[in-house]
Amino acid sequence: MARGKVCLAYSGGLDTSVILAWLLEQGYEVVAFMANVGQEEDFQAAEEKALKIGASKFVCVDCREQFVTDVLFPAVQVNAVYEDVYLLGTSLARPVIAKAQIDIAEQEHCFAVAHGCTGKGNDQIRFELAFYALKPDVQVIAPWRDPAFFDRFAGRNDLLEYAAEKQIPVAQTKAKPWSTDENEAHISYEAGILEDPDVTPPADMWKLTTDPLQAPSEPEDVTLVFKEGVPTQMIYKDGEASKPLDIFLAASKVARRNGVGRIDIVENRYINLKSRGCYEQAPLTLLRRAHVDLEGLTLDKEVRHLRDQFVTPTYSRLLYNGSYFSPECEYIRSMIKPSQITVNGQVRLRLYKGNVIVLGRSSETENLYDATESSMDELTGFQPTDTTGFIAIQAIRMKKYGQSKKDKGESLTL
Repeated sequence: MARGKVCLAYSGGLDTSVILAWLLEQGYEVVAFMANVGQEEDFQAAEEKALKIGASKFVCVDCREQFVTDVLFPAVQVNAVYEDVYLLGTSLARPVIAKAQIDIAEQEHCFAVAHGCTGKGNDQIRFELAFYALKPDVQVIAPWRDPAFFDRFAGRNDLLEYAAEKQIPVAQTKAKPWSTDENEAHISYEAGILEDPDVTPPADMWKLTTDPLQAPSEPEDVTLVFKEGVPTQMIYKDGEASKPLDIFLAASKVARRNGVGRIDIVENRYINLKSRGCYEQAPLTLLRRAHVDLEGLTLDKEVRHLRDQFVTPTYSRLLYNGSYFSPECEYIRSMIKPSQITVNGQVRLRLYKGNVIVLGRSSETENLYDATESSMDELTGFQPTDTTGFIAIQAIRMKKYGQSKKDKGESLTL
């Protein structure tokens, strides 16, 4: 007896291919859903594979443009980053994918949605919190938290053996057992040999970026133009791009061929476990570097400090933790655009063997830098004597603090 229709987030990889076959074994009808978020994927092959395994329907939604305009560019505007280095490539894609999956689930009259996220990772939280916010009455099937599933498939070797038994072709092998997740912003690698944080990733693991040592010997210069913190034009040796998706793809192309954006980190998952992840985040590395630099020229000091202290870290943490569709994240997102009104101008950069070097920046309308005022060689702007009073006022607290230490017989130490 059929148990109802389920919309499965299907990647075509090992886990979701096995999950598709397993759901069919459990008596569910399965609609295989895939979001095109810019991953280098043979979507036709994925469709053929899903239907061959037994899915009743395969639906692929092109989310690339929306991903750039609604999520990736706002992330650039706010300089989103988690634990100093991770530019949130996987996290940023999850709200887009979840929204598209819920839309298809409703369209196909599915009572439940399913995913292939592991029981120890962040993505299960990101997807499910989004699902419940978007469709509060939806049921979620998470096989990796179902004892009937994880007792049967204790590890990746079990999955590989099951796939072989069911004649399901998979790209992952026992020789390369790491797991990947890819979109137009980045690709991630984890699990397998990478679970030892002291194992150097093998050279053939990296997929998207040129090895910095093998990158071109001639540097490549680009110019990025921003309006209110959003990239509006990119000029590079192949030409120029002015549409959002074209700009992002151009940034990716240039950064990848110059070996930009590889990182290898141990991060703190939301679920309170540490994990080792390797990422290639070429386009976000280039765009964020340019944006941060332009803000130095165009963004008010106090606005920048408030944004950096509150908006950026809060937004990044909420994204990482899967709370995009939450009241607090809606509130935080509303703060991004007002902070960016003056971030207009252009940045010239040089890419060379994994490095992004700023060559210069300019703004015709929002230049807050005054060379004359700042010059050490000109007595313009405020008078040097004005600083005497400024220091005297700032010193009031310092004197009181120092005197209190002295009165207690204590001394200030380094």
